[in-house]
Amino acid sequence: MVPSEMAVVHSFQKTSDEPPPALHDRAMDNLRFIRETMERAASFTAVPGWGQFAIGITALFAALVASQQKKSPAAWLAVWFAEAVVSLGIAGWAMHRKARAAATPLLSQPGRKLVINLSPPMLVGALLTVVFYREGLAGLLPGLWLLLYGTGVVTGGAFSVRPVPVMGLCFMFMGAGALFCPPGWGDALLAAGFGGLHIIFGLHIARNYGG
Repeated sequence: MVPSEMAVVHSFQKTSDEPPPALHDRAMDNLRFIRETMERAASFTAVPGWGQFAIGITALFAALVASQQKKSPAAWLAVWFAEAVVSLGIAGWAMHRKARAAATPLLSQPGRKLVINLSPPMLVGALLTVVFYREGLAGLLPGLWLLLYGTGVVTGGAFSVRPVPVMGLCFMFMGAGALFCPPGWGDALLAAGFGGLHIIFGLHIARNYGG
């Protein structure tokens, strides 16, 4: 074998023994793509069933207290504002507890999508609450709250387990009906929505998707 041929053979053997440097990078890119794809396709499963149940119980209590404040719209609104703060605290704590128990990050990509899609209707509801109250339209607030909360749950629930957007639709239907009901029905409808629906769907989620 001539020297030039031996050099070619030696070079080929050396090259074949060493994996191409780009192979490892390509494999890591593929793994990263698969992981991100699975994360995007996953559902946010940290929706707390027992947390929703607890929120429903506090909403029933708030409806009872608010129904006794008919002579003072400011006191009535303060009761439901306090209930919103309590509910937010319960939901945050319960979601964190469930996510930690499942060893999954609370703000995973599905979780972030849920928050991003849920937040705009909630912010709109808060803004319109101020406007409606200032214009003397407090009687329309129950329908507004139920409708916008349901809208947020439907859009955010698209990235969660199936019962969540279904619950949102129930809130939307109830809110749409509440807009055309007498103002005196407001607390009863809020009790049925924020109380009853949270309890029913909370129990269903806790039983079928974990607490």
